Amino acid sequence: MPIHPTAIIDQKTAIAPTVEIGPYCIVGEGVSIGAGTRLMSHVVLEGKLSIGEDNVFFPFCSCGVAPQDKKYRGEASETVIGNGNSIREFVTIHRGTEGGGMRTVIGNHNLVMAYVHVAHDVVIHNHTILANGVTFAGHVIVEDYANIGGLSAIHQFCRIGKHAIVGSRSVIKQNVLPFSQTASDHEVKVYGANRVGLQRSGFGPEAIEPLQSCFRLLSNAGLNTSQAVARIHEEIPQTNEVKELLEFIRVSERGFVK
Repeated sequence: MPIHPTAIIDQKTAIAPTVEIGPYCIVGEGVSIGAGTRLMSHVVLEGKLSIGEDNVFFPFCSCGVAPQDKKYRGEASETVIGNGNSIREFVTIHRGTEGGGMRTVIGNHNLVMAYVHVAHDVVIHNHTILANGVTFAGHVIVEDYANIGGLSAIHQFCRIGKHAIVGSRSVIKQNVLPFSQTASDHEVKVYGANRVGLQRSGFGPEAIEPLQSCFRLLSNAGLNTSQAVARIHEEIPQTNEVKELLEFIRVSERGFVK
């Protein structure tokens, strides 16, 4: 495999023959790297860390290092990164803790832009876009195709629903509804369905318009959540997307952005 002579590779690693490791990278004990993955330069990887295939790690990012959690006592937690991810400059991804399931997970085909911080026990699903400077506190879940704008901060234990878009400079303290579009102007609010993102993902009007009606009842009709949910059941076609939205609300323990 092509390894630059300045790279430092621990002997207790499992690295596929087609992995490319650039100048001044450090790969520690317990790291495994799948075929076709590239470390450009100055990348730091610590184990226990499992990396899949065809990822690109840009300069000065670090993955698998100890979490910034004062309760962490060196337990043998891990970091798991899937396939086809782009991890940009100065990204930091910390391993899990005993209090959060012992694993930090990045799924497949995610774009993690520069200076993103993924804290302990965070789970990022697939096909997400995390813009520059997004910061996750511990125990956050980000579902498929979510898009989070730059310089946003996500509080511990929050959940970002699938196909949601979060506007730049948002401070998220509650769950973000799937399929929703939120923006921040002193206060984070829902402004309706993520219409453009859903169209780009192949959703038609038969899926988008019922969702738009749901968000109108949830955020703009002067109703409390129970009243809004009741009217959604009564007035709006129960598409698969509407059912997912209602289930998200039902299990939400932190409340959600309205």
